[in-house]
Amino acid sequence: MTRRPLGIGIIGLGFMGRTHLTAFQAADAAGLKNSLIAVADADPERRAGRAGEGGNFDTGAKGELLFDPKLVRAHSDPRALIEDAAIDLISICTPTSTHVELAIAALEAGKHVLVEKPVALSSADVQRLAEVAARSQGLCMPAMCMRFWPGWDWLREHVRRGTFGAVKSAVFSRLGTRPAWNPGFYADSRLSGGALFDLHIHDADFIRWCFGEPVSVQSSGSLDHVTTLYRFANGPAHVVAEGGWDHTPGFAFRMRYIVVFEQATADFDFSRQPRLTLARGGKIEAVELAAHTGYDGEIRHLLAMIARGERELGAKIEEAVGLTRMLEAEATSLA
Repeated sequence: MTRRPLGIGIIGLGFMGRTHLTAFQAADAAGLKNSLIAVADADPERRAGRAGEGGNFDTGAKGELLFDPKLVRAHSDPRALIEDAAIDLISICTPTSTHVELAIAALEAGKHVLVEKPVALSSADVQRLAEVAARSQGLCMPAMCMRFWPGWDWLREHVRRGTFGAVKSAVFSRLGTRPAWNPGFYADSRLSGGALFDLHIHDADFIRWCFGEPVSVQSSGSLDHVTTLYRFANGPAHVVAEGGWDHTPGFAFRMRYIVVFEQATADFDFSRQPRLTLARGGKIEAVELAAHTGYDGEIRHLLAMIARGERELGAKIEEAVGLTRMLEAEATSLA
C-alpha cells in the first residue's frame, strides 16, 4: 500500500509563510512527499497565491504564483483550515500573539504543528502550549531554524563531540535593518518583542542548545540592539551574542560566529564564500556545506520524524519554554 503524501496547511502567508511553503515544495521534490492542501490568510491577494515582499535574503520564494489556487483551498478564517480532515501538519506563521492559541487548536484537532518563533513573548504562554503538546498525539515543533542551518549544525556537532578540544570563546552576531514587511508589527516591541525576541532569539537558542542553561545573563543596549554575555557553571568562559535591527536602510544583513576551540578556530560569515573556514595547524581550510537553508532543514527534519513515527524532535517546545525564560531575563537585565 502506498502512503499518501502528508497533507500540509499553512496559516499566514507573509514572508515566513511563503518561506515555509517553498521549503515544503523543495522537500517534496527531494522525496519527502507532501502536498499543500490549504492556506489561511486575511489578505485575498495572498490567498490567491500571489507572493509579496521578501526578507533578509533569498529563501527560494520567487515572483510567480506560489501555488495553483484551483488546487489549494484558501480560507480567511484559520479555524476552517484547522478543521480540514485532509490536513496532517499545520505551519503557523502568523503574528506572535496568535501562535499559542492557534497551535493549541491545531493540536487538539489532531494535527502536527510547526510554529514560528518566537512562540510567544511570555514563558507562561509557551508553557501552556507545552502542556497541551505533552498530552497530544501530534508533534509540536518550534521553528528554530539555526539548529538546522548548514555550518551551524556542523558547529553544534563538533562542540558536543569535542573534536577540536573544549570551546574557549564563542561570539555570535546577527545584524540588519528592521523588517520592511508588516512595519507596524515590527516597530512595536509590545507586539514583536523587538530584535531581542525576533532576531537575537536565534543566537540565544543556539547558545543554549550548545552549552546548556547559563547561570546568569548580562545584557546591554536596547530591545532593538542588544549584546549579552552568558556565564556558565561548566562551559566556555567567554560567550557573547549581539543582535540588532537598528541599522540604516541599505545595510546588508550580517550573520556570523567565531568560535575558538583549544585546537582550532571556526569562522562562519554569511556574507562571503566560503561561508565557513577552520583555522588549525597554521592553515585555513574551507568547510564544505550543504546548499539548502535552515528553513529547508527544519521542515525536512519534521517531515521525516512524522513519516517514521518518531517523537524525539531536533527542536522541542519544552526547550522554547526555557529559551523564553532566558530572553525574559535578558530583557530584565536591559531594563
